[in-house]
Amino acid sequence: MIIAIPDDYQKLVATLDCYAHLAGHDVRVFQGPAHSIDELGMQLKDAEVIVPIRERTRFPRELIERLPRLKHISQTGRSTHHLDVTACTARGIAVSAGTHASPYTVAEHTWALILAALRDIPGQVAQMKRGAWSSHLSPGLHGRTLGIYGCGKIGSLIAAAGKAFGMQVLVWGRAGSLERARAAGYAIAAGRRQLFETSDVLCLMLRLTAETRGMVTAADLALMRPTALFVNTARAELIAPGALVAALQSGRPGYAAVDVYENEPVLGGDHPLLKMTNALCTPHSAWIEKDTFELYFGEAFDNVLKFAHGEPVNLVNPEALGR
Repeated sequence: MIIAIPDDYQKLVATLDCYAHLAGHDVRVFQGPAHSIDELGMQLKDAEVIVPIRERTRFPRELIERLPRLKHISQTGRSTHHLDVTACTARGIAVSAGTHASPYTVAEHTWALILAALRDIPGQVAQMKRGAWSSHLSPGLHGRTLGIYGCGKIGSLIAAAGKAFGMQVLVWGRAGSLERARAAGYAIAAGRRQLFETSDVLCLMLRLTAETRGMVTAADLALMRPTALFVNTARAELIAPGALVAALQSGRPGYAAVDVYENEPVLGGDHPLLKMTNALCTPHSAWIEKDTFELYFGEAFDNVLKFAHGEPVNLVNPEALGR
């Protein structure tokens, strides 16, 4: 089969141990990001199977209709919101998704960002390399408030680490988040306003859905303290367009640490956050860890092989098989 893997712009897929699972197939890995549907359609037009890398590549109906040979999309991870599954089903294209997800790597990276931002570790390292000795006076974590907006699997891990540092954990979110927070003994915010007003560190840990897109507004961010740190390792689209940049420019919150952007990859330093001294940015690398990659891609590749042998598994649209 011709198997296409788009948007491997970090050139990592072929280095994985599980890549050997596809031996004997015609695997075409595209490392440069496509800049239009036309370009992406040309890259993928011969593909019988596509393995997307998480949600990097969007598959709207317009693109799916340009892929005449496509029979199967094997998604890495669980999310399929970037795929028009209805269009796939209409074309008889089976879509399989992952059943595993590791929350640990994102939680670890989130805490790396928090500590690096509050301690100004990048700045101190740069000063030492220039021959200077830092005089940065950083805030401590003990006794301060850690806000968690969305206490799911990842948010729960971040909250537990904050508690270990002696922070006061304050949670807001949907009913499931509040139930988990109560069970863990965390404080429940009276509402969104209190969460934004009182958090010294606020971690945004929501899933991106039609309901949560743009949920964090400029008015929310304006409630934060000038000394507060806003952290987003979830999805950039959870924040209203331009709201975080404007908030940092106005000084509320005083700082941000982010790992996600509206359009990725961000190349040439072409993002306003990268030009701000009060923003710490990493290249959507929170989930990029070898064990996680092996987990996600290993399952996606195994789903491909099962489909090729007429034994499809983990389908999100089994009705496509009858078309």
